[in-house]
Amino acid sequence: MTPSEAEALAAEALAIWGGTEAPVLMKLRENAVFAATLPEVGRAVLRIHRRGYQSEDAIRSELWWLEALADRGLAVPRPLVTPEGAHVAHLADGRFASMLAWVEGTAIGAAGVPLGGDAAAQIRIHASVGHAVAELHVATDRLHLPPAFQRPRWDAEGLLGETPFWGRFWDHPGATASDRATLSAFRHAAAARLADYAAGGADQGLIHADVLRENVLWQGHRAALIDFDDAGWGFRLYDLGTALSQCLSEPHLPALAEALAAGYATERPLSEADHAMLPWFTALRCAASVGWTMPRLAPDDPIQQSHLARAVRAAGIVLDGGDLLAAPARPA
Repeated sequence: MTPSEAEALAAEALAIWGGTEAPVLMKLRENAVFAATLPEVGRAVLRIHRRGYQSEDAIRSELWWLEALADRGLAVPRPLVTPEGAHVAHLADGRFASMLAWVEGTAIGAAGVPLGGDAAAQIRIHASVGHAVAELHVATDRLHLPPAFQRPRWDAEGLLGETPFWGRFWDHPGATASDRATLSAFRHAAAARLADYAAGGADQGLIHADVLRENVLWQGHRAALIDFDDAGWGFRLYDLGTALSQCLSEPHLPALAEALAAGYATERPLSEADHAMLPWFTALRCAASVGWTMPRLAPDDPIQQSHLARAVRAAGIVLDGGDLLAAPARPA
């Protein structure tokens, strides 16, 4: 979808919700995401959903979940219905559109950009991120999901099976023979670790699945989670591993990992087994991100190689029994 195509679809969708001001494109990735304004509501987020990524039932399930969480006071985007009461609009070209209330705050960072602020500020924010993720998990477990609830799976099969949800990361066309060997060895070792972890009673359920910096807004005193488009069923620790996957080059990495886990534990205690698995879930997210790049980015996009290099490094460290969440090595 080109920006001009997205803008035409956004105008069509906005009219369904009764908006009159031209929407402003914010992001064009899985979905085309626009800032919009609605009468009597104010600022909102309009999503034109990527064709073939999430089904209508899956989108409806995400919106049901968000509405239930918002009703319980969580700082998440609340779905906005059309004048006819629909959560999902059908566009003329067959795509789906949805609208969410605006969540105030500033993203805590961006991919590939070092964190701002001093160590104390970074630690405080990551403790709040952990707390927000735990609140999400606790509140979700208290819900009674409708029978038709459908979301993707981020379990062992969804991450490491023959057809992972985001793709076969170990088959990346830009990987060397050594890279493929490392990623394949990691895939098999991680599958065995996840099986043992699950057998030991690992916490599993609905997760955000994309707790990246741009999806966490800082509201001055607490973190708020947005962008639940990838949310689904999986290991709860995957949410923490995803957050840490962007911190592997941060000089205060050990303190950030400790703060994230401590913030989470204020609402949902972590066991020794959980702490031991956190580096593996961080590496799992690094690997999954490699699969994400393959069908979405051009072969020569530098993100292809940077994500691949990060995943190979992370996989190698955990396979060798090293501490992936220790302080990063300094350049020579």
